[in-house]
Amino acid sequence: MDQKLMRDVAHFVEENKENVLRDIGRLVAIDSVMGEEKPGMPFGEGPAQALKLGLEIAGELGLEAHNCEDRMGYAQVGQGTDYLATITHLDVVPSVGWAEDPFTLRRREGYIIGRGVMDDKGPSVLCLYALKYLKDSGMPLRYPVRALLGINEENHMADLDYYLANYKAPLFCFSPDADFPLCNGEKGIFHGKVVSWLPMKRVKDIRGGVAANVIPDQAEAWVEAEKLSSTERVTAQREGDCWHLTAKGIGGHASAPEGTVNAIGVLVDYILEQGILSGAEEDFFYGLQRLHSDPYGVNLGLDTEDMIFTPLTIVGGVIGMEDGHVFQTVDCRYPTTSSGQDIVAQLTGNWGELAQVHVLSDDKPFYMALDNPAVQVCVDTYNAVTGEQAQPYTIGGGTYARHFPNAVSFGPEHPERPAPDFAGPIHGVDEAANIDWLMEALQIYILALIELEKLDY
Repeated sequence: MDQKLMRDVAHFVEENKENVLRDIGRLVAIDSVMGEEKPGMPFGEGPAQALKLGLEIAGELGLEAHNCEDRMGYAQVGQGTDYLATITHLDVVPSVGWAEDPFTLRRREGYIIGRGVMDDKGPSVLCLYALKYLKDSGMPLRYPVRALLGINEENHMADLDYYLANYKAPLFCFSPDADFPLCNGEKGIFHGKVVSWLPMKRVKDIRGGVAANVIPDQAEAWVEAEKLSSTERVTAQREGDCWHLTAKGIGGHASAPEGTVNAIGVLVDYILEQGILSGAEEDFFYGLQRLHSDPYGVNLGLDTEDMIFTPLTIVGGVIGMEDGHVFQTVDCRYPTTSSGQDIVAQLTGNWGELAQVHVLSDDKPFYMALDNPAVQVCVDTYNAVTGEQAQPYTIGGGTYARHFPNAVSFGPEHPERPAPDFAGPIHGVDEAANIDWLMEALQIYILALIELEKLDY
């Protein structure tokens, strides 16, 4: 790779470092969790405000800013109908359990902390500054480049559905919403909801989880029982005629359950161990226990893998009660050796006549061949900047990339690099991003876009 160009890009990144961090902080300050639809705000007030600010930042950087009917937006440099793109999102998952305000950007020991710094507001700002470099350098572009900004990625990706139904798809697109060096495949993603047929008697209420794709670190229940005592992970307190149970776990993303402890599973185990339930109510909870007993579906008969993806994962993200009936969401990330139909069949068999299984969504696995020239360009650029010899990988997460005809996920996370204990994960408490790694990612994105301009599509 051209060393003079690499030095020039590195200089640009260093000059703009504080501005990048400032703009990330501006976006982090907006609680952009999906909310109630309002006029001009199809995904709620928070996402709408984030999109408005994202486009304002694009304009401040001298980029063309376009609002796609309040459902998405994009910044653009260059002119033409066929274009290259990056795609990120400005919506976030709920923030529960933070010791400090998740919407106030904090700096600590070379990290920034705040909801969205890594998923995906930080990368959104990197993409805008990558386009700023292309504009400021005056580099001739064969294809215009867009930085697409979504606001419904964490829920249903209805923003992207709208965009692709009304706007031409890019020739090639990368999504900075995964790990480096590059993700060229994503597991199938099944979302379902299990609802008990019979209303509960001794379980008066149960609550846990903030989103279907988040492993909860806390869950609660109110149950009828004679006498209960607290344990290491469950606190039992008498409240009137009921006992209030609070279970603690270790949260994380549903696609990466290794090292997590699902608080719902902790709560279910406690309720069963205490002998609180009987009959059909107890049998339904045994079904919940089999779901939560391990995140790889062994006790559900769903454990499977292939030569492309890591093994299937399955977790319950949200539990609650509606009209006395317990519901449990199910998030399953599956390889090519499974299917949504298999998952429904095994879940139905697990509960039998005790519950009904509803399919909320089912996206099949996505994979792009390693010999694709655009894949090679992105990986080669990453290795040129870092000095590594890293190879592409596949994931269980779901990004925007799977919905495009020609796309991959491309950084900026580094799970292989050690991080301090205070630096929380995406979707978790104290979500953090290493500042130097973010600046490195900006260099990679600028250089990759320049190289991608050279390809024929």
